[in-house]
Amino acid sequence: MFVKDDMLYKALYCGMCKSIKEGGGQLARTALTYDMAFMSALVHNIKNADVQVKKRRCALHPFKRRFMALPDETSVLLGCINTALAYYKLLDDRADGDKKGLFAFLYKRGYKKAVKAHPAAAEIIAAQLEEQSRIEREGCDVIDRACEPTAAMLQKLSAYILGGYATEHTDGLFYAIGKWIYLADALDDYDKDVKKGRYNVLYNAFKKPTKAAAAEANAEEINFIFNQLFADMRIHLAAIKFYFNHDLTDNIILLGIPAKTRSLVYGRCGTGRCAEEIKPLTDNGGNFKQ
Repeated sequence: MFVKDDMLYKALYCGMCKSIKEGGGQLARTALTYDMAFMSALVHNIKNADVQVKKRRCALHPFKRRFMALPDETSVLLGCINTALAYYKLLDDRADGDKKGLFAFLYKRGYKKAVKAHPAAAEIIAAQLEEQSRIEREGCDVIDRACEPTAAMLQKLSAYILGGYATEHTDGLFYAIGKWIYLADALDDYDKDVKKGRYNVLYNAFKKPTKAAAAEANAEEINFIFNQLFADMRIHLAAIKFYFNHDLTDNIILLGIPAKTRSLVYGRCGTGRCAEEIKPLTDNGGNFKQ
């Protein structure tokens, strides 16, 4: 990543922290992730909404001013969405018996504030997550079906956020990103879910006791699923009109997502080979090699 992109990414991250405070309250800021900074970069660029970056101090860094993107209508909306998603995630954790779910109360007030500000977005999130929960309760072992609610949620949210700037290609890009997010979480949680007896679509589909065993036995299917997602992202990304420099988002989508996927599937030496020997698993386009 270029230095200028790294600086912008960090500025957007700090700006989202401020925006979450405005949209969901002080406690909701603890749910901030770099994923939302990426979303901010992407939607601001597509919407032709210039980001104003200033040097500001914050509670965590009171003695040194940092570059941060100033909150605006788009970033505050993203802050509301982030708060709602964090609240539902903790409710889901609580339902699964995860101790983290006990902290859901910390986001309840912020969630109510977010719902009041953007009821349409909250309705999308609630409806799609309920459908996701229903499919998981059924023990679905069809990967595409299990991914559908999360993919559709991100697609619908992108249309709400982008408004008149939404197109079939923005729909397609966010749908593919949503599908990838669900599968990436399933990969990341595979071994933990198996150990705790929790639902995981990849375990239900592959029936292997560990992620490493699943990756080894089902390499061809895993390669196909993710290569198709990478291809969809590239096609839609190329057809979207961007109003500013989009090196940052291109870097994350075209290079970062495939790299993260390789790490999730294989780990450092997940196939029994050193990291250097894993490099040939992908070609120059970010695809997994057969």
